[in-house]
Amino acid sequence: MTMSIKIYHGYSEIVRTPKFGAGRPYNDFGLGFYCSEYPGYAAEWAVAPGRNGFVSAYSMDPSGLRVVNLCGPQYNALHWLYVLLNYREFDAAVPLSSRAREYINQYFPVDYQGCDVIIGYRADNSCFTFARDFLSDRISYRSLSDCLSASPANREYVLKSNRAFERVSYTGYEVALAGKCYPAAAARELRALRKVRSSAGARDLFISDLIREEVKPYDTRLR
Repeated sequence: MTMSIKIYHGYSEIVRTPKFGAGRPYNDFGLGFYCSEYPGYAAEWAVAPGRNGFVSAYSMDPSGLRVVNLCGPQYNALHWLYVLLNYREFDAAVPLSSRAREYINQYFPVDYQGCDVIIGYRADNSCFTFARDFLSDRISYRSLSDCLSASPANREYVLKSNRAFERVSYTGYEVALAGKCYPAAAARELRALRKVRSSAGARDLFISDLIREEVKPYDTRLR
């Protein structure tokens, strides 16, 4: 028997009936309905300076859905980057960044087209900055990977199909307070920055190393 999961969506309004096809196509994983397993994290998405928001709660039955879990053991940070690079805009002015994109596209493609749900790390301010720095050789693969997986709260669920929307039932809402959520977000960003600074090691691989050695997904150094 498949267990339903609880997910939460943060927005300026209560969303009782999520609509397929709404949203922005240039979010982390494209058009979809973005949710979190953690109401506190969804609350950070809901607020704006001087404005409270709402966290809408849902129950979802994932049985029979095609779910691509980029946080799962069969994927790594470069698979996550492959999908992210297809939707988010990165500055490719640095020649290395262009080569990095070509390398990731060649060796770390993900078959996510036609899936119902994507689970992946959220490219918030810190993670997006770290992804950009990694593509420019400013931080190592290990630093990026550690940042992404530092907390399970960093995972987001993205509903991508009508089938997924049909499995979602609204269960209620809570008010998200800007005065509480902004300090929590700032503290989390600071922890992520400290983790990246403390995780760097002399033997870490940078994107230039991965490209030069043509490191493949099964390489144990990417675990």
